[in-house]
Amino acid sequence: MGACLALCSLASCASCLCGSAPCLLCGCCPSSHNSTITRLVFSFFLLLGTLVSVIMILPGMETQLRKIPGFCQGGSTILGFENQVNCDVILGYKSVYRMCFAMTCFFFLFSVIMIRVRSSKDPRAAIQNGFWFFKFLILIGITVGAFFIPDGTFNTVWFYFGAVGSFIFIIIQLILLIDFAHSWNKVWVGNAEDGDNKCWFAGLLSFTFLNYALAFTAVVLFYIYYTQPDDCTEHKVFISLNLIFCIIISIVSILPKIQEAQPHSGLLQASLISLYTMYITWSAMTNNQNRNCNPSLLSLVSNISTTVPSADGTPGQVQWWDAQGIVGLVIFLFCTLYASIRSSSNSQVNKLMQTEEGGGSGGEGVVGEDGILRAMDDEEERVSYSYFVFHFHLCLASLYIMMTLTNWYQPGTNTQAMRGHMPAVWVKMSSSWLGLGLYLWTLTAPLIFPDRDFN
Repeated sequence: MGACLALCSLASCASCLCGSAPCLLCGCCPSSHNSTITRLVFSFFLLLGTLVSVIMILPGMETQLRKIPGFCQGGSTILGFENQVNCDVILGYKSVYRMCFAMTCFFFLFSVIMIRVRSSKDPRAAIQNGFWFFKFLILIGITVGAFFIPDGTFNTVWFYFGAVGSFIFIIIQLILLIDFAHSWNKVWVGNAEDGDNKCWFAGLLSFTFLNYALAFTAVVLFYIYYTQPDDCTEHKVFISLNLIFCIIISIVSILPKIQEAQPHSGLLQASLISLYTMYITWSAMTNNQNRNCNPSLLSLVSNISTTVPSADGTPGQVQWWDAQGIVGLVIFLFCTLYASIRSSSNSQVNKLMQTEEGGGSGGEGVVGEDGILRAMDDEEERVSYSYFVFHFHLCLASLYIMMTLTNWYQPGTNTQAMRGHMPAVWVKMSSSWLGLGLYLWTLTAPLIFPDRDFN
């Protein structure tokens, strides 16, 4: 009897894996929409690939694998077994490049397939919302194939793909943060006005003050540790410019004319953007090759000097994990999950991200003919988000993860030697400036073009 029940349960799981998305998570959230669950599962694929990349790049992992007899080339051997695995490829930055290359190809493939899907009645929508087992096999197949790519110029060329993709993704992250702050501000202000409870206003004020306090503290620390009296001119310019820009957007966001045209704009959004801008500034400065202007966090805390690869490509100790990389992963995780479940009323962001306002109507799950509880299909008339845009967003996210995990180091000719370089600094700084410009445009556009509908 137990074996029969186990087989029935296994068959039920198999039907979910090979069928549509709603039965995968509806046991936990039966009122969820088909579109939301599909996005969550695809995001899980991305997070799973990220986790594998993190494991591959963990410090000391290669050393431990080399201790396994007969596993790594150049490692310990046992009688009768010949070392076959090149651990330089399956671990370290090369493995991250190949893993993220596979995820990028996977999501780009689906973005091309899903161009101009209008509703769940389109045959391609069944591919989008189901066949998860086969999708997983495709991802594994691409990943295995990626590890057979010869070194050659692959690492260098893929680095530049990663830089361009990360530039775009940083701007998308800023847009999502703006949207999150907008929704946050609107909900809390609405609660305060409807319930006549001033605690909501106090909460908004507290978080706004906290964001500005953290941003100002970051500026002070940048001037102390990332500049020198007779050096680090670029850092001084970066910090000063972004400080001025953050002050400008904060002032503009509370101008009476802006408030009249944009009632829900305010200091909460400006404070969150200012804090994110300071993070991007910090991230950019950590890619400067000049160690006088770029002390590692380890050296700041424990006064231990860290070594870097020499100019001639001699292998050096590369610091894989640093604070800005960890913060970047946290922000990435938040933005990815938010993009999967967002239901925004910001029409400008919805147009940019190709999503429908409100995310569809609510409802309870339905029981299919097979007796499995499934979430409701909210896309029979039209899709609630652009499949193409969503997959392309995950494609860019894969490139951003690759650059973040490798600290934006540019691969050298030597397997171990990687070096930070100024182009990565300029990519990050220019993305922060463009993001600030986009936010300023969203504030001022209704005043510049009063005849156009920005709502």
